[in-house]
Amino acid sequence: MTILTQLLNGLQLGSIYALVALGYTMVYGIILLLNFAHGDIIMIGGYISWVVMAQLGLHPALAIILSIVGCTLLGVLIDKVAYAPLRSAPRLSILITAIGVSYFLENGAQLMFGADAKVVPSYFDLRPLDLLGVSVSPISILTVVVTIASTAGLALLVQKTKLGKAMRAVSEDMGAARLMGINVNTTISFTFALGSALAGIGSVLYAMAYTQVSPTMGVMLGTKAFVAAVLGGIGSIPGAVIGGFLVGFAEVFVSAIGLSVWKDAIVFLLLIIVLIFRPTGILGRTMNEKV
Repeated sequence: MTILTQLLNGLQLGSIYALVALGYTMVYGIILLLNFAHGDIIMIGGYISWVVMAQLGLHPALAIILSIVGCTLLGVLIDKVAYAPLRSAPRLSILITAIGVSYFLENGAQLMFGADAKVVPSYFDLRPLDLLGVSVSPISILTVVVTIASTAGLALLVQKTKLGKAMRAVSEDMGAARLMGINVNTTISFTFALGSALAGIGSVLYAMAYTQVSPTMGVMLGTKAFVAAVLGGIGSIPGAVIGGFLVGFAEVFVSAIGLSVWKDAIVFLLLIIVLIFRPTGILGRTMNEKV
């Protein structure tokens, strides 16, 4: 395989990790919560696509819309039911709840759809492109383009809109934001909705690339996206994207040299090395404890 092919593979895989990492980093930036159920939201999005296309025989465009909308609503529901009642509880309680929600979604999916992997039908019949004499999958290019567009849109929303300003205010000081008239609960729910929508987009791109969904697919995907968020500096939008691409390229490079059995270990080794020399991540900043 050529260097160009490996480069595109790294960009494609890194783009998916980046989209998922953005959800982690936004929620952590607002309420300092590591939402370990985030990877399982992607799994649910994949199953929605499978049901719509394979079971109901409906148009792929509808599968894409329903996957994104379904993930968005699920993220908000999880916040309202599981996290909102624990806003003032010790952080460990919320963390344990997040792990519980993750197991609930995994086992619920296994109960409903079975433990075996399901094959997601092709969304689009796209022919490979010839780029500099190399056959390139249009899905790879689409994944990178969608990730760049989503990241740019998210950055504009956070920096330029009223809701984005509210998100930044809640992130800096929740108590002061509440005193200034910002509806904190609505802002947090919007953050969950936004992160889950990105997870929905990621689920569609993942299903396009790998064509399979299973109840446990979100575990390693979510873990590596979390690693990407920490690598880039959790709480930083550009950092999440950089971390996602680093993890993607690391996996592809290790597989290309014939050490694919070590690809997971190399990702976590990369995390350890970065945190030794840069504990806050590449673009992270030290966060003062709010009391």
